[in-house]
Amino acid sequence: MKNILWRSLLAVSAGLAGCNADQQTNRPEADEKVLPVTRIAARDTVLLHEYVGDIQAVRNVEIRARVSGFLDEIYVDEGQHVRKGQPLFGINDEEYRAELAKAKANRQSAIAEAKAAELELDRVGLLVDKKVISRTELEVARTKLNAARARIEEARSAEANAAIRLSHAHVKAPFDGIIDRLPLKTGSLVEEGTLLTSVSDNRAVFTYFNVSEGEYLEYVKTRQEQPGRNGKEVTLVLADGSTYPHPGKIETMEGEFDASTGSIAFRARFPNPDKLLKHGATGTVRLANRIAGALIVPQKAVFEIQDKNYVYVVDDNNRVTMKNFVPKARFSHFYIVESGLRPGERIVYEGIQNMKDGLRIVPHPVTLDSLLAKAR
Repeated sequence: MKNILWRSLLAVSAGLAGCNADQQTNRPEADEKVLPVTRIAARDTVLLHEYVGDIQAVRNVEIRARVSGFLDEIYVDEGQHVRKGQPLFGINDEEYRAELAKAKANRQSAIAEAKAAELELDRVGLLVDKKVISRTELEVARTKLNAARARIEEARSAEANAAIRLSHAHVKAPFDGIIDRLPLKTGSLVEEGTLLTSVSDNRAVFTYFNVSEGEYLEYVKTRQEQPGRNGKEVTLVLADGSTYPHPGKIETMEGEFDASTGSIAFRARFPNPDKLLKHGATGTVRLANRIAGALIVPQKAVFEIQDKNYVYVVDDNNRVTMKNFVPKARFSHFYIVESGLRPGERIVYEGIQNMKDGLRIVPHPVTLDSLLAKAR
């Protein structure tokens, strides 16, 4: 009886021990961490680059005095819209009217002298024909006539110059635009070259911004790879943070890089129908670069060692391995992979601190699309 009872107790103990062993085999190890894991995937991506923009009117010129004198009239006010040819300033022109009158008189005198020389030439020609005087006198008379005619041309040139100087006393708008500050008042003495004001034609504006060499190459390659896309369109963010309602278009870029900054200047044109943008203003230019099939990695999954980028890749046995990759670009909270990683690989998204190769984890799947949606 005792032997039967003993055998039963041994069988029960063995069974319990077997159950405990099976439970320990199926249960995760105590040090295994539950960590979010995502799969690397390719997505069509838009990279937004922002640059400080310098806004300039398509035409902005300084209006300077071309003659000296007292400023008699100011016909416009600061900020006024003017039309091409509209009078802006009047400089006292009495002196220039007198110069023009003198030039006209000199021209009439030269014409009279030439007429007299012409008559003298005819008279001398008759005397030479009658052999009263020598032919040398004829040549002298002809030379005097040529000199008189040259003085007519000189007098005409002086008259034209006097007329031009007189016209410069009346300053007119070179094109349609907006008047800038008026530094002088009526009665001021101006010299030749004195700044009177500036005129800006801001029906459209140029915005200049500097692009690094790497981003320039990215822009050019994208245009070459995707010629059908309109990659020249840019947007402008104003100083108050609002977005300018009219998109701009990249027109051109400089021919060489600035050696001191390593950047190249782009020029975009923006329409300005409401005259909101002014010459000399600033803003932020946003350039969208579309990349097809970009391999995307979350920034939280990346860590750096000696200026190299790494992620923890999770294998089929849920063990992690540190792997290096080369980033191509960065946007928002993500990297675009140049090389080193493949689509479909699983990587640890968060909790990479104090991890090491070979560590086994319990993966908690997180989709890349959900991470992209959060970043928007």
